[in-house]
Amino acid sequence: MKNRIRISLLIISTAFIAYAVLRGEVKQVFRKAVLICLECIGIG
Repeated sequence: MKNRIRISLLIISTAFIAYAVLRGEVKQVFRKAVLICLECIGIG
């Protein structure tokens, strides 16, 4: 039973990651990460 739950969660999480990649959200995440880091060190 636990293996089915784990496999189901793995499939669902993989599907959500693939959906986000297809929508182009990876670029937005990296851009926000860069901005946050620049703000953290006082440059941005």
